Amino acid sequence: MLFEMDDDEFQALVEQAIDAIPEAAFAMMDNVIFFIEDEYEPLPGEPENPEILGLYEGVALTERDLDWGAGALPDRITIFKNPTLRACETREEVVREIGITVMHEVAHHFGIDDAKLHELGWS
Repeated sequence: MLFEMDDDEFQALVEQAIDAIPEAAFAMMDNVIFFIEDEYEPLPGEPENPEILGLYEGVALTERDLDWGAGALPDRITIFKNPTLRACETREEVVREIGITVMHEVAHHFGIDDAKLHELGWS
C-alpha cells in the first residue's frame, strides 16, 4: 500500500533531512548532488521491484586519490519516493525513513559500509 504524499511535500522532507546533516559533516562533503526519483530502475541481472529507498553512486571520499578530481562527475544520492511511501503508514514514519535514508547514503559518501551502518542503526 502506498502512503499518499505529493511531490512537493516529499521534496520538502528530503530537503529537511539534508538540512539536518551536521554542519561539520556537510562541510566535508565534496562533489555530491541529491536527486529524488519515483522508483528504482533495476540494472540488468538485478531482481525486479527491489524496494530500494536510497542509492549512493560515486567514489567515496575514502577511496579518492590525488588523480580523482580531474573531470569527475558529481557523486549522486538518490532518494526513491514510492518505495519510501510503500514502507510507511504515517507522515511521521515517512519523515523518519527519509532522515535515515539520507544519513545512510551520506555515510556511503564518507566510505562507511552497510555492515557498519547496520551496527550503528542507520540501515
